[in-house]
Amino acid sequence: MDAKRYGFEDLRLIMARLRAPDGCPWDKEQTHQSIKDCLLEETYEFLEAVEDGSIPHMREELGDLLLQVVFHAQMASEASQFDIHDVVHELSDKLVRRHPHVFGEVAVKDSDEVAVNWEAIKNTEAGKESRVSRLDGIPHTYPALLKAKKLQVRAAKDGFDWPSADPVWDKFAEEIQEVREAVAEQDTDHLEEEVGDLLFVAVNLARKLGVDPEIALQRANRKFESRYRGMERIASERGRKLSDMDLPAQDALWDEVKKEGNAHG
Repeated sequence: MDAKRYGFEDLRLIMARLRAPDGCPWDKEQTHQSIKDCLLEETYEFLEAVEDGSIPHMREELGDLLLQVVFHAQMASEASQFDIHDVVHELSDKLVRRHPHVFGEVAVKDSDEVAVNWEAIKNTEAGKESRVSRLDGIPHTYPALLKAKKLQVRAAKDGFDWPSADPVWDKFAEEIQEVREAVAEQDTDHLEEEVGDLLFVAVNLARKLGVDPEIALQRANRKFESRYRGMERIASERGRKLSDMDLPAQDALWDEVKKEGNAHG
């Protein structure tokens, strides 16, 4: 006999059963607040699967993401706030409404025009009329790097932006000097402020160069991790530990790993 192939309604019923009075003790104890970090963690795990190009891993992690959606919807349903059907309806309605060039009679010539129309339609929707600033609606809970980019992109829509990357270089050099001055002052609060300004300009520079700062930093993180693990491997092969080596010896290992990978900088 073939194994049962579950559908979306089965998933909804499974989640409801887990939350039932005689369901799983752990699942019953959870709240929106207690599991909110899980949604972020699962998102990052899916992104890692995309980076790895692992189709089975992508499928699994999308399932874990879907679990978070169904979990939150079930808790809301128990409180008579909304259910998963309301979530699906609202999403579907939004997609149809924001794609009049597909579901309506509007004609567009390219994806740029689609983006312009999307923003115009979004700004007419309920709940958006109370926004008084171009920056309204950017979540305070965004990671700092992503929020910096979002703030800059929004401001650029009003023309508050450098025309090219060239003047950003000068601003970047200026911020580096201000960090140096803050270090000399030995003022911790001022130093934190200036380092923040430097990072903010670095995001601006990446944006003007056409580079996504989040992706660029993730790439740098992966490169550092790979090289550091390579240093640990070589040191272990030679019967040594990195922690027992001085910095020049560690730097020599770093250069050796770089040559192994034949990578940039």
